[in-house]
Amino acid sequence: MNHVLLAHSYYLRYDPKQTRKMKPYPPLSTLITASILRREGVPFTFFDSMLAGGVGEFANRLRDVRPAVVGILEDNFNFLTKMCTTRMREAAFEMIGLAKAAGAWVAVNGSDAADQTAAYLAAGADAVIVGETEVTFPELVRYWTSDRSAAISEIPGLVLPGGPTARRMPVADLDALPLPAWDLVDIARYRAAWTDAHGRFSWNMCASRGCPFGCNWCSKPMFGRRYTQRTAAGVAVELAELRRTVRPDHVWFADDIFGLTSHWLQAFAEKVVALGAATPFTMQSRVDLMTEAAVSALAAAGAEEVWLGVESASQTVLDEMNKGSTVEQVRDATRRLKRHGIRACWFIQLGYPGEHWNDIVLTRDLIRDERPDDIGVSVAYPLPGTEFFDRVHAELRAKTNWSDSDDLAMMFRGAYTTDFYREIRTLLHEEVEARTSAGEVAASWSFDARWDELAHREESHRTDEGRRRSLSRRIAYGG
Repeated sequence: MNHVLLAHSYYLRYDPKQTRKMKPYPPLSTLITASILRREGVPFTFFDSMLAGGVGEFANRLRDVRPAVVGILEDNFNFLTKMCTTRMREAAFEMIGLAKAAGAWVAVNGSDAADQTAAYLAAGADAVIVGETEVTFPELVRYWTSDRSAAISEIPGLVLPGGPTARRMPVADLDALPLPAWDLVDIARYRAAWTDAHGRFSWNMCASRGCPFGCNWCSKPMFGRRYTQRTAAGVAVELAELRRTVRPDHVWFADDIFGLTSHWLQAFAEKVVALGAATPFTMQSRVDLMTEAAVSALAAAGAEEVWLGVESASQTVLDEMNKGSTVEQVRDATRRLKRHGIRACWFIQLGYPGEHWNDIVLTRDLIRDERPDDIGVSVAYPLPGTEFFDRVHAELRAKTNWSDSDDLAMMFRGAYTTDFYREIRTLLHEEVEARTSAGEVAASWSFDARWDELAHREESHRTDEGRRRSLSRRIAYGG
């Protein structure tokens, strides 16, 4: 039977931190590919691993469906899949093995598969799809199930056991793509998970693909350094349709950067208001994009929360990262968002080469000064294909990927140890939580004492590499 089983391999239950947070989102890019298959009349079944009990449920679905082709296509809009954690890789390899044992052709796609094509092929995959899947996967299905008029090597966008095929050009007109196949998902189960944990139901959307900025630690294996954007009106119409069919209380825009320009945001806000589709939403952006016009439009469109890539309060570290932003822009963006009633949240990155104790203290003090509504703290994570990875490649240890999203292991010889960075992460989180609550004044003295304790222990946690870099810095500045 020429049937297709379409799946992804992100299992929430395999990541303890994300299980505790309980903020599951359906695999958006996988569901768009599902809509393409449906439009082309390809018979398929969908398996959603997000809330599944484990790989065993996938094995059961394989037995029920007996597909000719299995596509394990990750949600490339989900930042968690970009982490390329070893636990999710293990799940993908298990699924590949089960599919091959069932006699199916297997195609895979995702950030980790793009980084580790040889490993996925060795696990049994017949093809790794590089980049977007909407055109490539249906072509591959047709080849495997019916049309052998041309060689598989003539299908662009693949890595095969014999090597890569020609590059596939990216999708130019995102508005021509169908809406995601929301009906394939157990919406009631997602709604229950969200409302039980948070009292409201959130769903995901995406208005663009890629990021045009050049932060040298940022991996872009799927979309590269390009930015393709849907029309503001098209996104507003999808939001209205989502409200009508799925009925979420909140929307997460999964774009790397939502609404690159104030002009697009203003057009989006106007269309949302005209359609009566305003819905509280969360998004990601950059501090230098949060102009008065942009923030005003976001507020009009219903923005509730904006996550900003702040990274550090040390301008030296920001410049080392090629961040292209300033500490003053962090202050301006945060204050502007708050004036418009939008929560301002920060991504913080510890451990980037060149960061030392004084830089960490600067970041702590900026958090204290500007009081972001929430923070996410990570450590520098070298991923293949980045300038940062190339820079620290010689220092990489045996561990090259985190096991799960709460790992925070230092995988190169940074200034401090993994345990020390974890302590800083915990202290920053606790301080933000305390300072956004009624007990912030009473709690302040205890945080100062804990910071003093960390400062006294700093030398003992400094790595050999950290000592070498500190010495080099002192020599460079004549110390």
